[in-house]
Amino acid sequence: MSGVPYLLIPSPWGEIALAWSEETGRVRRVFLPRPGRSATTALAAAYPQARAGSTAAMRALAADLQRYLDGAPIVFDLGGLALEACSPFQQAVLRAEHAIPRGWVSTYGRLARHLGLPSHARAAGSALAHNPFPLLIPCHRALTSDLRLGGFQGGAAMKQALLQREGVQVAEGRALTERVYY
Repeated sequence: MSGVPYLLIPSPWGEIALAWSEETGRVRRVFLPRPGRSATTALAAAYPQARAGSTAAMRALAADLQRYLDGAPIVFDLGGLALEACSPFQQAVLRAEHAIPRGWVSTYGRLARHLGLPSHARAAGSALAHNPFPLLIPCHRALTSDLRLGGFQGGAAMKQALLQREGVQVAEGRALTERVYY
């Protein structure tokens, strides 16, 4: 996969890298910065021959992502994401996560039960941990069974800030909300 085009998007946590396919025009991956690693470092590791580039569609998506990071209630279209690169189970988890409204959270166990697989909470968590489209599919809205934040590709501080921007109160690493989906 040489020559994958990407676009950098500023954020309060550092630049976010958006990589896509010129062939399909769909997003391949979103790379988040996290403590100790920039998004461009992760991008270079995944796509060593990545190159800066843009299209009108990717610039529009980047602008929507920037507005989302600024607090706008944006819902991203799944049709622009290369979901076929994910397993059928991961696709199901990502679609269920995408359906969680802004200002709501869910748990890994509730997602698994929603999919008819009540014993697969850890697998649902793993599918979200490897979400190639963080932010576009808001995996920061998935929490542990006791509403603790759990993991996130961009780190705990980013996850907490994203939830708070969506109106979810967080204290001592735990969401303080009754708005739990599924």
